[in-house]
Amino acid sequence: MSPALDTLKRLAFIHHSKSKLSSSSPPSHPSSAHLSIPLPIELSGKMMPAGLGMWAFFLLAIYSTTVSNASHITSREAARKKIMGEKVRKMFYHAYDNYITHAFPHDELKPLTKTYTDSLSELGNLKLEHLPQNYNGSALTLIESLSRLVQGIYKNQLLSLAEDLGQRFLSAFNTPTGLPYAWINLKYGVMENETTETSTSGCGSLILEMGALSRLTGDSRYEEAALRALRKLWSMRSPLNLLGTTLDVVTGDWIEYSSGIGAGVDSFYEYLIKAYILFGREEFWDMFHSAYLAVQKYFRHGPWYHEADMRTGKATYWQLTSLQAFWPGLQVLVGDISAANSSHREFFYLWGRFGVLPERYLLDQEMLHPTEKYYPLRPELAESTFYLYQATKDPWYMEVGESIVKSLNTYTKVEGGFASVKDVTTMQLEDHMHSFFLAETCKYLYLLFDDSFLANQNYIFTTEGHPLPIRSSWHAKFSQDYLLTNWSTIKGENQAIRASAMSLQVCPDTLTFGGNGGPRVESACHVCDARSDHRCRTDEECGVDASTCRQRTCSVAGYCGLWYFISSL
Repeated sequence: MSPALDTLKRLAFIHHSKSKLSSSSPPSHPSSAHLSIPLPIELSGKMMPAGLGMWAFFLLAIYSTTVSNASHITSREAARKKIMGEKVRKMFYHAYDNYITHAFPHDELKPLTKTYTDSLSELGNLKLEHLPQNYNGSALTLIESLSRLVQGIYKNQLLSLAEDLGQRFLSAFNTPTGLPYAWINLKYGVMENETTETSTSGCGSLILEMGALSRLTGDSRYEEAALRALRKLWSMRSPLNLLGTTLDVVTGDWIEYSSGIGAGVDSFYEYLIKAYILFGREEFWDMFHSAYLAVQKYFRHGPWYHEADMRTGKATYWQLTSLQAFWPGLQVLVGDISAANSSHREFFYLWGRFGVLPERYLLDQEMLHPTEKYYPLRPELAESTFYLYQATKDPWYMEVGESIVKSLNTYTKVEGGFASVKDVTTMQLEDHMHSFFLAETCKYLYLLFDDSFLANQNYIFTTEGHPLPIRSSWHAKFSQDYLLTNWSTIKGENQAIRASAMSLQVCPDTLTFGGNGGPRVESACHVCDARSDHRCRTDEECGVDASTCRQRTCSVAGYCGLWYFISSL
């Protein structure tokens, strides 16, 4: 075979693979820019028949042009990434320098008046020096404080302070259930008559920081406290594997049964999969696997996710919240690229429609929530864009990032920093720049355009955007039985594989069920039917639907489908 044809075939294969990976990209995705060339049959070393020489010459010309264009595009994209990375860096320092000038050492900057506000009082003063005699301490949310603990945890000079902070947090876990209080006073601990209400994310998103602190200090109390709370929380799930949003830490009773993937529960799902990645415990994977399938089954409606009652699975609120935009990034960690693409596309559509992402949008009425029209510079869409670009290397996601950067500079940049948007319909600003704008929004945008920090290193990011290195010494080892089972299942070429990608713990896009040319897995929960023509005699021959994660059943006519689901509508 000629080198040109060999190269062209490999280029076509790469294009085919990438198109599969990005099959759910938004309609505006410039897929037509890809060159798709129908290839002739393989040429042998024999003399070519008459007329074939001109075809080979034509291919060589296209090959030369393609390689030249590809080289040009690569260099152009590199230059474009460099320019955008510099823009984000300037955004960060504009906000940071204003914070240092007008707000440091207070908690957050008020960019319109160039003053400050205190929302995390005492975090920078753990040793309580220079406090007035009548100082009574400040109440802090446990999850927000713990997530910021990581900022200095790896520097020796700050580890002792991190341990001191961790010890102060332990009193929050002294409840009959082991579920921690949401608020704690760093000077006095849990205050008298403190509220016993907390959120699912508030008591279920502590394992990364507390586990890391235990491994760095050798003190197991931190991880044990967080693990006990997580296990208790998981034991409170419904038979549908759903959890509510708020609960009582003393009685262990649910207060709010409606739940989704947004506020009050979001980082619970995030920390289950990330704890598995960081520490390798099968227990975390088992929890996440069950929870993820339940979310796909009861919350998902096409590319959107509504809220539902944890007891019945019935929809309660049809609304999009800006915090939900983290979900595609989580799905990338699972390998569910198709589902991630689908949801990300819808979030970005709303961003383009309003200029920024509104806090709450009512899906059933196709309108903004009347009292939650604001955009507080949240990072979740930038975060998911970063993850999807890392997974696909599709330059379209850089275009998304450019659009986000342009909007932030156009609508929110002021002389004193970046201000939150009070009303997305008028772009009226309010005098607040949350600390997560620096810690997360700018960080994920910068990493989208310059990921050199991640080269040859493995990290996970906490819910506040702080990187934790994945260390082999922290990672639990798989049992030999598990490894052998997994290997034999994946490598058996002649063996019919009827399990979901999640069960196999592999990326769905890398698996083809049913041999060469068989149907591809479309999502992480998808299980193909036993037969390619979808005929069946029993329910056991039917798989799991890709978009709903519901079990397909065998009809009276002998075909697999969502018959029970249809009849129950």
